[in-house]
Formats: sequence, structure tokens, C-alpha cells
Amino acid sequence: MTATNPYFDDVLSTHVLIREWLSGEAAAAEKCADLLARFSPDFTMVAPGGMQLDHAGLTRFFQGAGGSRPGLAMRITDLQLIQESAAGATVSYREFQSLPGAENTERWSTVVYEKTPDGALLWRHLHETWAARAD
Repeated sequence: MTATNPYFDDVLSTHVLIREWLSGEAAAAEKCADLLARFSPDFTMVAPGGMQLDHAGLTRFFQGAGGSRPGLAMRITDLQLIQESAAGATVSYREFQSLPGAENTERWSTVVYEKTPDGALLWRHLHETWAARAD
């Protein structure tokens, strides 16, 4: 029997929620709240193009983007545990996105987790970089 990694499980399940929200499969407002609850109030992010977001910016983005990407498909691969401690962990992964009629995208991402005193895992920081194309 292979034990699962709770951080990997969270990366995967969070991306399911993101895909469902952005594609419009999860249209109820409480679904957005469920998604946002996975992110620390101190959340920060560097997007692939260099834009920076805090928790308020992430909230505005998700609230405005629900259902904006019908047909969105996402795939996560290459999960790696970089570091783990009692306070949290750092995980890297590869993310593929596709939309009908649009060019597929690929990025490398690193998420820094904080673990709350009750054991909940919160996304504290996310850094995304476009993957280089082998042309």
C-alpha cells in the first residue's frame, strides 16, 4: 500500500476546484468561498507574466472569473516535495491548461504551504513560470 502525500493531494484537489470554478461547472457563490478558504489571508503570488497578487487580488480575480473559461481542462504532473516541516511545506509541480480553440499553456509552479495549528493546509505563496518551449 502506498501512502499519499497530503500536500500533493491538496495541490490536486485545489486545482479541481479552480477548474470547476473557472469553467462554470461550480457556479454557486459558496463554491468560490470554498476555493478561497484554501488560501492564507497572507497569500501572495507571482503570476507567470510577473504580475503580483495578494489575497485581496486573488479574491477579486476568482470572484470575477467564475465561469469565464468554459471547457477548461487542467492537468498536474511532476509533483515534488521540496521541503517539509511542522510549519508547512514547499511543493513544485507542472501545470498544463487547455481551452477549446485556444493554445495550450504549460507552467512550472511552486507553492509554499503553511499548516495551521489545527492541521489545515493553506496556500501561503505561489510562484508560476511559463515553461520554455522546445522549438
